[in-house]
Amino acid sequence: MSHNLKIPEKERHKFSQPLGRLISGTRENTISEVVNIIKNNVKKYKSILFYLVGDIVSKDFLENSYLRSYIRLCIVDEKTQREKISLGFDEFFEEIVEFKNPSGTIPEKSFALIDNIIKSEKITLLKITEGEEDLLVLPLVVSLPQIEGKKSFVFYGQPPVTDSKKSIPEGIVMVDVNKRIQKVVKRFLSIMTKD
Repeated sequence: MSHNLKIPEKERHKFSQPLGRLISGTRENTISEVVNIIKNNVKKYKSILFYLVGDIVSKDFLENSYLRSYIRLCIVDEKTQREKISLGFDEFFEEIVEFKNPSGTIPEKSFALIDNIIKSEKITLLKITEGEEDLLVLPLVVSLPQIEGKKSFVFYGQPPVTDSKKSIPEGIVMVDVNKRIQKVVKRFLSIMTKD
């Protein structure tokens, strides 16, 4: 990518739709459902890797010893609904990287940064020191390689959406990263405006 990308105002509603399977419900219910899904999938793959975007999702996965063992990357901005939040698991990570990501933007540099983090195979915390983390789901999904026997899942929090044609309940979105979803994400990236 040779430009910073922004969501066009008239396309904003498309970006609020879940990219994958929405697991709705309370934090406790969604986490136990994710545990069940992964336990049912674990025998199919040599390894399963989790990439998390958002503070609440990251905190809930880190606090669950079963889910924590699959985490490769957490992308957080240390805020939830404008309130400060601390994960409290810094010692879990092999690397902590800080990055500025202006709201409503995917900076050009984020693609190379995420690519390098994935290739390093270190358990990494990516802290957004300025701006927001939510749009980094898109470069993350397109950057994850498809490797035989390895399964990558991206998880992020879904806030409730009531202003679109179809309301969306609160929960966790589970993205099973495959070629089909990567094509969908590339289409989203292609409709963003270049800055």
